[in-house]
Amino acid sequence: MQPSATTQTGNWVNNSAGYQVLLVFLLSLNFGIVFFDRQALNVLMPSVQPELGLTQTQIGIIAGGLSFSWAIAAFFYGRLSDSIGKRKILLVLATLAFSFCSFLTGLASSFALLLGARLLMGAAEGGVMPISHAMVASEVDPKRRGLAQGVAQNMGSNLLGSFAAPVVLVAFAHAFGWREAFFLAGIPGIISAIIIWFMLKEPVPLPKPVEAEKSMTIPEAIKVRNMWVCVVVGVLMVGHFVTTWAFMPLFLVQERGFDETTASWLMGSLGIAAFVYSFAVSGLSDLIGRKPVMVVLPFLSVLGPLGALYFDGPAYLMAGIFVVGWAVNGIFPIFMATIPSESFDARHHATVLGLAMGSCEILGGVFGPPIAGALNDAFGNSTFLWMLMVLAVISGFVAMALKETAPAVVARRGLAPAVA
Repeated sequence: MQPSATTQTGNWVNNSAGYQVLLVFLLSLNFGIVFFDRQALNVLMPSVQPELGLTQTQIGIIAGGLSFSWAIAAFFYGRLSDSIGKRKILLVLATLAFSFCSFLTGLASSFALLLGARLLMGAAEGGVMPISHAMVASEVDPKRRGLAQGVAQNMGSNLLGSFAAPVVLVAFAHAFGWREAFFLAGIPGIISAIIIWFMLKEPVPLPKPVEAEKSMTIPEAIKVRNMWVCVVVGVLMVGHFVTTWAFMPLFLVQERGFDETTASWLMGSLGIAAFVYSFAVSGLSDLIGRKPVMVVLPFLSVLGPLGALYFDGPAYLMAGIFVVGWAVNGIFPIFMATIPSESFDARHHATVLGLAMGSCEILGGVFGPPIAGALNDAFGNSTFLWMLMVLAVISGFVAMALKETAPAVVARRGLAPAVA
């Protein structure tokens, strides 16, 4: 499929509105399938742990290992797609690769084999989001960039990864076995890769940067205030996110006494919440600014861990507490993609987005779960919840240093956008 009448306008290509919607929808669907695969092990862990005899520390190492290879891949794919200008083919290859790794996970018979399969999966999945966000940044009208990037990152990932994965895979595993559930999880990625290949075009390359622009290094990029703030908040909040999904399903079953089906629906409530917030928070940030939502929502997120610790009411009210606290998920595309893409020239987008996402994953995603697992082994299985609250509060304070980048807000205040 080709878009109607495209023209290059500044830092983006003026595609038809229909093509922009199609692009964002397919990229969101694809990333949803990525997260369906990634979340599969977390939601199936109550079945996997007893068979493989995993400790809490080993569970954290597996989650952190996937984040490590994801982060390395995010750096690599971001730079590679910027240099060769071929985003679609890289996206298709990465999608096929992570589907294959889901099959490998279902074959694992020990901690070492399971860790190896997840490391390979992270290496395949890590390039998907930097490339997707770079495509959105160059193909979608900047006036709708916050909403578009929020939908691309959050809608599919939360509807499929955070809602469908717990509900569908736990039910499927009870009927057929947890290994068969991983085989099921690998199929949608193959279908998605085929659809992307035939329905999306290769983005029109932007003009090559002059030599001075090419020389921007990662240390130079990190000196930009918004970049280092996004990296610090990202490290803390990705650690928060990955740790939540690594240990909350086990905590709800083993410590709070919920059956696996009820726990899967409680975890699925996070997906429904984040699906709504993918529109609401990103769209709200286009109107009122990136900074307000980046500051307020981390503080609000402490409700989730507090509810898991102390709330003794019915499960549906527990789900309501989770839904309110999980509004913080709506800021993820803002600090990973929107603010960095609004703070740098478009010709560096894939590189700086890879830096933002890679830093978050390699520091927050890699170290968060093993630290939480070790703390759980040392002090009890509820310790990770206190760690989540500390990470969230620090994030809110750090976000206060942001410089506003939302185009509508910047224009309303009569400020010149700062682009490095």
